[in-house]
Amino acid sequence: MPDGGAEPLVQLTAVEKVYRDFWGRARVRALSPLSLELYPGEILALLGPNGAGKSTTIKLILGLLFPTRGQVRVLGGSPRDPACRARLGYLPEETRLHPFLTPKETLDLFGRIHGLGRVERRRRIDQLITMVGLTHNAERPVGEFSKGMARRIGLAVALVHDPDLLVLDEPTSGLDPLGTREIKDLIRALKARGRSVLLSSHLLDDVEDTADRIAILYGGELRRVGTTRELLARTGRLRLELEAEGRDPAAAARLVAAALGAEEVEVSVPSDRLESLFRRVIAEAEESDAQTAGARRGGGLAEFLGGHAEGEAEDAQLPQALARLVAAGREPSPAPAPAAPAPPAPPAPRSPSTQDSSAPAPAAPGAPHSSLVDTATTPAAATPPRVEGLRGAETTSPADAEAGRADAAHADAAHADAAPPDAAPPDAAPPD
Repeated sequence: MPDGGAEPLVQLTAVEKVYRDFWGRARVRALSPLSLELYPGEILALLGPNGAGKSTTIKLILGLLFPTRGQVRVLGGSPRDPACRARLGYLPEETRLHPFLTPKETLDLFGRIHGLGRVERRRRIDQLITMVGLTHNAERPVGEFSKGMARRIGLAVALVHDPDLLVLDEPTSGLDPLGTREIKDLIRALKARGRSVLLSSHLLDDVEDTADRIAILYGGELRRVGTTRELLARTGRLRLELEAEGRDPAAAARLVAAALGAEEVEVSVPSDRLESLFRRVIAEAEESDAQTAGARRGGGLAEFLGGHAEGEAEDAQLPQALARLVAAGREPSPAPAPAAPAPPAPPAPRSPSTQDSSAPAPAAPGAPHSSLVDTATTPAAATPPRVEGLRGAETTSPADAEAGRADAAHADAAHADAAPPDAAPPDAAPPD
């Protein structure tokens, strides 16, 4: 939809596409002369039965096919120009990702392909995973995901480089109703921030909720194009909604018919949409901390795409958190920091004054040596002090080691003097 004479981001002028066989003979005419435009800040939906030419149109816009006749312009240039492709994001109909990579690794890979720096990649990855509701599954391999969860990652991949034009082929395929609603809200949020979206879908309710304009194809020809309101308006009918207040529908119909002079008046009780009921049930389950291994409700639009920063969201939730604390009778207070563990103290060397008083006193000079006395007193007195090493291991200083060897030699000599003179060593052979 033109806005102030703006140039279209996508322009197809009398485009034809004919598929030929190996011999160059025409086999299928996928597109008859097609002229179509997509303007900045617009959501354009392509509708049509299978084989109507929707996928061919998308491939021509992406530069994956050449038109047989006509001209295709994308973002002011050729769709095969790398500079134009760098400003375009694409979600294909089938999500094919590396099954052994996690969502974070997948987004990091595509962020590198688009030339994003390491810090910016990390910032966008965290925001996108939160946006698509896969925070609790960020470390699982993508190959373990359901189809709907893989579609969420595929959408994040299409947005990781913040494109000006987003092409979505069946974006809600395989998604649960909650994910479908979030994708539709995301598309509208991107439009509000000036992005353009080309949407192809067989789900007419999704198109009705999101598209600004609709183009209906059949047999490769454009059969109808216009705004959603223009195409869906029933100009020959009027709808009135009144407060019930216990009124009988049949009586209300007669009153309205008499007041307006109408021959036929339909009166019915409006009902809620199933999607709204589903969203309320899921919200109640998440508020009750119900556990699930699947996807959850996604966050708002990522900050780098124009959404609110995390700090702003936390500020908005702060009054609610304080109200809950007051209702529970608690005052918010910061949790005490855990105390650091104290390093182990090295063992203190034993001095003669601190030795066990029950140990026997050393023998007087000239008294016969006793092996029992020597073995009980020598080790305690000769134990060198130990020093704590760099890794917590106990090591001995050179001086203490020399003193320990001297004490050990003295103990061996004492044992030798205390042994009976006629005793033979254990290994000696018996006398003949």
